[in-house]
Amino acid sequence: MSRPPFGIYVHVPFCASRCGYCDFNTYTASELQGSGSSPDTWLEAVRRELARARATVGDRPVDTVFVGGGTPSLIGAERLGAVLATIRSEFGLAPGAEVTTESNPESTSPEFFAGLVEAGYTRVSLGMQSAAPHVLRILDRRHTPGRAVDAAREARAAGIAHVNLDLIYATPGETTADLRGSVEAVLSAGVDHVSAYSLIVEDGTAMARKVARGELPAPDDDVAAERYELIDDLLSAAGLRWYEVSNWASSAEARCRHNLGYWLDGDWWGVGPGAHSHLAGRRWWNVKHPARYAAALAESGDPEADHEVLTPTEQHTERVMLRLRLAEGLDLDLLDAPARAEAGRAAAAGLLELRRGRAILTRRGRLLADRVVQDLLLASETAPA
Repeated sequence: MSRPPFGIYVHVPFCASRCGYCDFNTYTASELQGSGSSPDTWLEAVRRELARARATVGDRPVDTVFVGGGTPSLIGAERLGAVLATIRSEFGLAPGAEVTTESNPESTSPEFFAGLVEAGYTRVSLGMQSAAPHVLRILDRRHTPGRAVDAAREARAAGIAHVNLDLIYATPGETTADLRGSVEAVLSAGVDHVSAYSLIVEDGTAMARKVARGELPAPDDDVAAERYELIDDLLSAAGLRWYEVSNWASSAEARCRHNLGYWLDGDWWGVGPGAHSHLAGRRWWNVKHPARYAAALAESGDPEADHEVLTPTEQHTERVMLRLRLAEGLDLDLLDAPARAEAGRAAAAGLLELRRGRAILTRRGRLLADRVVQDLLLASETAPA
C-alpha cells in the first residue's frame, strides 16, 4: 500500500506591520526587539528542525513544500532558497514536486521572483485582498492597489509556473462595485489560481476591538453570500472552476496540491514557530515565539509545545468536514445509514447533489457548508454523545 503524500510547511513569523484582521502567529520588528530573534536565527533553527524531521520520518521524499507566514518574501529570495536547499538535502524532492511561497506584493520585485525560480520554487501566492484603496485601509494593508497585479505579472514573466492571488470579501465598507473591480483586476493579471475568503473578525485583533467599540460594523452574512456568488460567477466565466469552497483554478495542474494534502488525509511536517504537523493520526504544534522556538531547538532539539492523537471519531469528523468542501465531494460510503438519509434531505433542500455515490455541494450548499457538515455529523449514529 502506497504512503499518502508528504508535505512540509515552513512558517515565517516576520511581518513589516500587523494587519487589523490578522490573528496569525506573526511578529513585527518592534515586537521582537531585544529577543535576539532575526531572520538568520530563524533560518538556523529551521535547519535544525528539518534535520530532526528527517531523523523522525526517515526516507520519504517531499511531494509539496509550502512556505507561509507572516510574510515569507520579507526574508528575501536567498533565505527562501536556503530553506528549500535544506529540504532537498535532508529529504529530497519527489519528481514534479510543488514548491510554493506566500508573498506580500510590496516586498517582491522581478529580481525576487527570478531568485525563486533559480532556487526551484514552482508556485507563488500573493496577498491582494482588494483593489479598492479604502478597503485596503480598513484591512490595514500597506500595499498600493495595483501592486498585487503587477507582482503577479512579474512572477509569471520570471517563469513561476503557477500564480495565485488572494482576495478577502465582505469587508465593512466594500461595495459590490468594489468587489467586481477587484475580481476584474485579478483576471487582468492572468493568474491560474484564485483564493477568496469572507472576512472573519477574529477575537483579539485590532479589527475586533473596532467592531466592539462601534467604529466598524460587523460583516454581514447575507452580503457575504451575495459577494461569494458574484466571485463564483466572474471566475467561472473566465475559466477558473471551484475545486474547494474558497479556491478556484484554471486546470487540475493549477490546484494547490499542498492544501489538497491537508484536505485528503495527507501527512505533513510543520517547521517553524507555532507550526502544526500531522503524521499517521498524531498532530502536534511548536512553541509560538521565535526566540523560544530557536532556544528549544538549540537546547533540547525539540520545539514541540503539545500534541494530540486523533480518535477514530475525530478522524471521521475531519474527513467528512474537509472532503465535503471539495468539488469531488464526499464518498457516501463514508456515511452510515442515518447520515446518508440526512444527505438525501440536504439534496432535497438543494444543498447537495447526489451522483455516482458521492455527495457534492451545490453553490447554495457551499454558502452553508458548515451547516451541511454539522447536520450530517449530528445525524450519524457514530456521533459522540
